[in-house]
Amino acid sequence: MARNSASVVYSRIEETPIVPLFFNKDVTIAKNVLKACYDGGIRVFEFTNRGAEAPAIFAQLIEYCEQSCPDLVLGIGTIYDAKQANEFIAMGADFMLQPFTTPEVGEVCGKHNIPWMPGTMTLTEIRNAEILGAKYVKIFPGNVVGPGFVKAIKGPMPNTKIMVTGGVEPNKESLSAWFGAGAAAVGMGSQLFPADLIAKQDYEAISNTISNLIHIYRGL
Repeated sequence: MARNSASVVYSRIEETPIVPLFFNKDVTIAKNVLKACYDGGIRVFEFTNRGAEAPAIFAQLIEYCEQSCPDLVLGIGTIYDAKQANEFIAMGADFMLQPFTTPEVGEVCGKHNIPWMPGTMTLTEIRNAEILGAKYVKIFPGNVVGPGFVKAIKGPMPNTKIMVTGGVEPNKESLSAWFGAGAAAVGMGSQLFPADLIAKQDYEAISNTISNLIHIYRGL
């Protein structure tokens, strides 16, 4: 079961609302990236379910967190159905994200009190996800709608907590635009983990980028 309660997950997101998204079929690389993010100050991390190897690697990352990243909240992304949701919850997932909204996944998460962040793009989808139990909703892909869309949502839905993924860049301008528009959190993937840094095993550079982004966020 989950290593952390739902209240801990939400509080960690509020404290440091920058969430790395990562998948690699090499478990050693996955561990090193996770540790690099942790060393840089990240306390919420999404491992993305995008390969046949993902379940086995995720199970190993859960064990790794116990030993090396005890304060890290580790969740799973790109969940399609209730079967997958149950499997990853049994492994110890702290939270669950989707690129879309599947009510059955929300039901499973609700049953186990696991934070569920479904993907949405319209106000109707957002409201329906909230009715189904989502405390945070994911806007994806953010680069299609832009910060102006988030700002507009906050008019009729001021209490909605939005996590934006897709289109968030690791720099001050991007963070300022999204958080300034009202985003409660942002998710970042490939731009945080350039292929050349992974190839060179330059995990210190990843830690430094993360640390700088957290510093930028706290200065906004």
